Amino acid sequence: MKILFTAGGTGGHFYPLIAIAEAIRDVVTEQKILPPTLYYLADKPYDEEALFANDIIFLQAPAGKIRRYASFSNVTDLFVTVAGVVKAFFILLKVYPDVIISKGGYASVPTVIAASLLRIPLIAHESDARPGRANLLAAKSAVRIGVAFESAREAFPKKYQYKIAKTGIPVRKTLLQKVSRAEGIQKLGLDPLIPTVFIVGGSSGSLRINETVLDALPDLVSFANVVHQTGKTHFESTRQTASVILGKNPHKDRYHPYPYLNADTLTHAAGAADVVIARAGSTSITEISLWGKPSVLIPIPESISHDQRMNAYTYAHTGAAVVLEEGNLTPHVLASEAKRISTDTGVAGRMSALAAGFANPDAARILAEEALRIALSHEKN
Repeated sequence: MKILFTAGGTGGHFYPLIAIAEAIRDVVTEQKILPPTLYYLADKPYDEEALFANDIIFLQAPAGKIRRYASFSNVTDLFVTVAGVVKAFFILLKVYPDVIISKGGYASVPTVIAASLLRIPLIAHESDARPGRANLLAAKSAVRIGVAFESAREAFPKKYQYKIAKTGIPVRKTLLQKVSRAEGIQKLGLDPLIPTVFIVGGSSGSLRINETVLDALPDLVSFANVVHQTGKTHFESTRQTASVILGKNPHKDRYHPYPYLNADTLTHAAGAADVVIARAGSTSITEISLWGKPSVLIPIPESISHDQRMNAYTYAHTGAAVVLEEGNLTPHVLASEAKRISTDTGVAGRMSALAAGFANPDAARILAEEALRIALSHEKN
């Protein structure tokens, strides 16, 4: 039995596939099924360590991006995508998986088209509140479509509705583990007598959020611990600037910057947090929900990302989060919202309860079981 994954080049596309791979291993162990061979087909491996740890074989096919603005690269990348379809076709012909799971994104397009030509069963999964173009394309040939938001289901054409199920977003097992506030505080060396503000700007960090946090630092550390994931690229400059800003501040030791948080550190930071400040990627929202934490969401502007703004407002509509758009993002507003939420137990408690009811912790297993069912059926045929 062979199962192949494909996705675009972001953590939000890639890591849910790792979560499904983990769930597949669990299900085959429990049901005493022969473990499938797992593949990942894309233009880049994204995280080679995660692929290796989950015994997933990487296969490469080029993929071109179609940008939402006028660019000559859209023309050249079209030819890259065509080349990718040809290469993906011959890779799939050789491997011939029993089922393919696509998370969308530009890098999935060649594989999705090639799978359609070869009539290989395809499961598509859409994490955002509004489906992307890659998954709208995949919907035509998919046998199953998983979504995380009801609004995404409604955005697919009516003729595909029978294929769609609201599954939630798959999250890796390590991130499903919860640690107490006391354990998180102790692990990260934080002050247990004050709130903790956890700031994460996505897998690569966010320059705009980093700059605003730096300007707000004197206010933030006056009432809270600040755990700040800056992104590897921005870490050194952020750390140096912070050391100047907080040079003689009596609370300078309350600021804790990190270039990147591995799963263990991320879990402890989430446990320690009284409020999370984050971008509005669908995977980030799901993780915040599973942690049961109130949040301040800062979506990437609509002109850059078509999905985050809608994700943010859809989630905030539950009452579990507030949204600060970049146009309204100032150091004073950021610090004020963080303080209002983290220091008011009533507000934080209500938001936490609403957050905990949003995500589905069984999403990875649901998709894994369906993939195995289809794969076993395809293998028999």
